[in-house]
Order: sequence, then structure tokens, then C-alpha cells
Amino acid sequence: MSRLGQKRQAPPRPDPARVVLDVRPLQESDRSPGTADYLEAILAAFAADPLPGESFVILTQAGLPDPTVEMSELAGLPVVGRRSLPPTRLLRSGALTTDPFLLRSASVAPTLRWGRLAGAGAGGDRAGGAPTDAPTLFHTASGSVPIMSRLPVAVTLLDLAPWELPRTFQRSPAARFGQRLRARILRDASVVIVPSEAAAAGARRLLGIRPSRLRVVPLAPRAAFLPGDAVAAPGAALTLPNLDLPARYLVHPGRFDARTDLETLLGALASLVSAGRPPGLATDVPWPPRIVVADASPDDRAEIARAAAPFGVGELLSYVPHLGVVQLAALVRGARALLVPMISATAAQPVVDAVAAGVPVVASSVGGLPEAVGGAGLLVRPRDERRLAAALATIWSDDAVHERLAAAARSSIGPSGPRTWSDVATDTRMIYASVVRSALAGAAVGD
Repeated sequence: MSRLGQKRQAPPRPDPARVVLDVRPLQESDRSPGTADYLEAILAAFAADPLPGESFVILTQAGLPDPTVEMSELAGLPVVGRRSLPPTRLLRSGALTTDPFLLRSASVAPTLRWGRLAGAGAGGDRAGGAPTDAPTLFHTASGSVPIMSRLPVAVTLLDLAPWELPRTFQRSPAARFGQRLRARILRDASVVIVPSEAAAAGARRLLGIRPSRLRVVPLAPRAAFLPGDAVAAPGAALTLPNLDLPARYLVHPGRFDARTDLETLLGALASLVSAGRPPGLATDVPWPPRIVVADASPDDRAEIARAAAPFGVGELLSYVPHLGVVQLAALVRGARALLVPMISATAAQPVVDAVAAGVPVVASSVGGLPEAVGGAGLLVRPRDERRLAAALATIWSDDAVHERLAAAARSSIGPSGPRTWSDVATDTRMIYASVVRSALAGAAVGD
């Protein structure tokens, strides 16, 4: 049984903590969509199941709306303070060096004066009287980590591409220095949370993070993708407004990104065009396969279209605008399969979602993808155009294989139910409690 179908007994409720949390990726979700999805899902789970005595100090980027105020699903989050940080992203690679020092200064204040600020109405206090002396830690999933923090630090590491693909992500001296500094700070973090065993192995190999500081917390499918969700019923994709979808299609979460094996995908499609229609394929099945590109910005769509032109496969690609999670779930449910060709893939949220929806997957055998796919898809080595073409042809035209993989996806949710974001939140809170206990014990020994 895959991780999706494993349902653990609820552990005892952990001791509460005050968490200084960097939510800047939520403010610009198009820049880091995977991180934004993670933060939105885990914060909603925290808000839906409050832990008495728990509270949050929110770090945002100045000049942009605070998502923890605007999102209705976060209304129950016990926020006791907020701080706006300068927009360091304008520094590009220089932000890798600047952010650690900026976050260090931001993480000092909560232990000294956030209780007074909350009491004075700075950002409001939705904690209902959360104790101001609760143990405090810093949690980030943004990629930026405070240097020499005076608080214990928990890092959720969702992307190893800067170190797996150094020729792309460390081309300039500033980027090389920044990523090396970031790796050094990560090694000093109290705990590094990763979404898969493969990510844990990569963090040990690429960054030298000690195994004792790594914790694997698998992701969970978002609620709209789960079976029986009334707003994402089978066939709902065909009723999505203003979308001219093919009768049969594959879905590709199509960011134009160095992590995506786009050239291999385009080459595989071109080879299927050249090979011609397979003998025996039913006349009502279109050929070659059609791909709907989702979750791509306008710039992404333009770049993908330009990349497809030399291969002569541009007419096989169609694009949909950015969709909310309910509409995206409907789109995926109506697809023949999810297509995820990658060169680097630390997290695998689109695959976790698709498998929960009973949709087969064609993916690269890299990072956390094999763990997420399990028996519900076809895995292909990255940059293997011939085998990717064969996988695309099989999932598109072989009904027996397709049904076997779809059945494996459906059966990945066991009788005790799927893993949920409430489980992810519980696992994370247990880590918070462990981190602050260790920090307090260390301080006691030092005294």
C-alpha cells in the first residue's frame, strides 16, 4: 500500500509553541507555486484544528496584501503579531545573501516584544489569550533561512534543484555564493523537513545534512482531489467555463522551468507524429495525443509555445488559464493521465493529487516522483525521448493498461482513508514540540 493509503493512529496532542512563520511565497504564488500550495494547505489545517496555546508571528513582504488576513480559510489561525520585510526579491541572486541576515533580525523580536505588540493591537491577537511565554521557533518553507538564529529553526525543504542543477541555478558568482551560504545555514538548522525518503537522501548527499536532523513528512492530497468530493465529480472537467478541452487529453502542470524535461517531452511528441497512427487504434480516438497545459503563467505559455514550434507539435498543446484548486481538480479528473516529465522533482504535489483522484500518471523516475506514483503510473528516465514516447502512446491508446493503472490509483486509498493535511499538520506540530524541547534542554544544560 502506498503512503496515501496509510492512516496512522492519531498521536497525542503536542505541547504548543509560538511559531515565527515566513509566508512571503503566499504573496507571490506564481513565483513559487509549490511552496505557496504547501503553506496554504498546512496553515488551513492549523486553522481548522487549533491547538490550545499555539500562536503564530507572520512575516510578510512589504507592499503586498497579507494572505493570512485575506484568506477566509485562515480566519481561525491564532496570529499574535506581524512584521513586514523589505522586498529583497528585487536583488535577484543577491537576495540569497541578504535574506538570511534580514530573517535573523526578524526572528529576534518575537522573543522580546511581540507579546506587547499583540496586546497593543499590532496585527490583532486571534490567539484567544495565548501565553506570551510559549516556547518560540522559526519555521520557513520559502528557501530563505535565518543565519545564526537565536531561535531554533525548522526548515521545510521542497526543492533541491539549486544543488542538483548547479549549472542552471549557480551560474553567477552571486548565485554560487548564495546557494553555498544557504546550504551551510541548512546544515545548522534544528530540523529539516522533507516530503519523501528520496528528498532525505538528496539532502544528505547534496547538502551534507545529518540524518538526525532530517524528518520525512509526506504530503497529502488536497481535499478537492479526494474521492466523493461533490465539487469535483468525474466528468466535471467538461463543464469548466470557457475552456475548449479536447475529448481526450493528458494534463501537464506546465511551468517553463529548468526542472521540467520539456525538450524530451516535445521530442517524444514529434516522434509519435512521425510514427503515424498505431494500427488497430479505435477510429474515435484522436492521434497523436493532446496535452492540456495547466498552472502556467502567460510568460510560461509563451515560452512553451516557442519551444514547441521547432518540433512541429504546437497544435497538440492547449493552454488553460490559472485555475483554483476545485477547477484544477475537475480538469485532472477528466484527463486520461497526468504527465510530469522532470529533471529535478523534490516534492510531488501534482502527482499526490492525481493519484488520490484515481488518475494514472506518466512521470520521470527522479526525486520524490516514484514514491508518489507507486503502482499508479509509468516511470521513465529523464531525457529518454524514446521511452517517454512509448509511455505516452501506451497510456493514450492501451485501455487495458490505462484501467490497470487507474485501478491502482483508486486502490492507493485504503479502507481507513487517505492521508490528509490534518495529518501533515499534526506531524509538523510534533516536530515543533520536539525542536523546542531540545532547545530548552540545551539551554538548561548551558545554564
